[in-house]
Amino acid sequence: MGGVTGLHLQITPRGARSWVLRVSIGTKRRDMGLGGYPEVGLAKAREAAKEARDLVRQGVDPILRRRQARSALAAQQAAAKTFTQCVRAFIEAKSPEWSNDKHAQQWQNTLDTYACPKLGAMLVCDIGTEHVVDVLKPIWTAKTETATRVRGRIEQVLDWATVQHYRSGPNPARWKGHLDALLARPSKFKTVEHHAALPIDDVPGFMAKLRQAEGMGARALEFVILTSARSGEVRLATWKEIDLDGAVWTVPAERMKAGREHRVPLSARALDLLRSLPREDKSQHFVFPSQKRTALSDMTLTAVLRRMKVDAVPHGFRSSFKDWAAERTQYPNELSEMALAHVIESKTEQAYRRGDLFDKRRRMMEDWAGFLGARRVAGSSEVVAIEQHRTA
Repeated sequence: MGGVTGLHLQITPRGARSWVLRVSIGTKRRDMGLGGYPEVGLAKAREAAKEARDLVRQGVDPILRRRQARSALAAQQAAAKTFTQCVRAFIEAKSPEWSNDKHAQQWQNTLDTYACPKLGAMLVCDIGTEHVVDVLKPIWTAKTETATRVRGRIEQVLDWATVQHYRSGPNPARWKGHLDALLARPSKFKTVEHHAALPIDDVPGFMAKLRQAEGMGARALEFVILTSARSGEVRLATWKEIDLDGAVWTVPAERMKAGREHRVPLSARALDLLRSLPREDKSQHFVFPSQKRTALSDMTLTAVLRRMKVDAVPHGFRSSFKDWAAERTQYPNELSEMALAHVIESKTEQAYRRGDLFDKRRRMMEDWAGFLGARRVAGSSEVVAIEQHRTA
């Protein structure tokens, strides 16, 4: 038909009509569809049939080529992932290895706030250095700590996308040998922002007022200060972690920043606080529950300080403890570092120091509690100790 051998119009029992080219490809006789009639007219069908026969004469299977083209298109479409899609998939894939849900939320929040407004709708295969720099420049010097985290997180998302074959080539968010040539090195200008903390001598007076404050948030904050623990460790503390008889609180590794179990010696004052807490239900989960019996929110302790009009944050009391240990006692630095559950920087020291100096830390925490029990004489700057506390 139409001057091309094998071209014919196929009509189904229901009357549908389509062009078919019957042609021998290699050792097989094949029928190749060329489109429906009348959408494809005779002229177009004749042209398509001639092109197909030319390919066959060249040793090319036009049907296989068409399938390959469709497969390549499908693969290309499947790999066309936007940055936002990759962020979501990356967090879902990696979050099981992160220590807590808050970490995943921090990832989501920082990328949603700073990266996704500019990169979110872009295909990851199209993201280049200029796009990453456009995200980082506005915050590089103003919010340096945040900016460095955003850069690192963009880099990890794009690394993940490369392994998934959603993009190829060098990572445009890499620092060494790349962005370090375009952006100022953070260590040259970054200022360290310290957590707001009370001066050492003001802490005992604050503690006296805190003991008079009502509410579970006040009790949790008091326990934070007595133990020098992080507020999150206290807010999520459960009764099964507390050994009242042994006077020890064991924080499991999954709730510690360093990912290692941490034993906290409980002073007599800390034990008194715990024993004073309502605990009618012996199976009650949290030591410091909210009114809904869930964990206290991370703003609860901060709200206590705000109500008391104190210019400090809960984490700042760890700094107060460190200052006290360094300036008012003879305890060695590594003892207070262990009490704060800081990671030992020296790999050699890590290898040799296997213990946690628990008994020595117990004495130090008793002395800390004793210091916190001091009170000021009204109308005087003199500090009067309620109990005699040791210095080691």
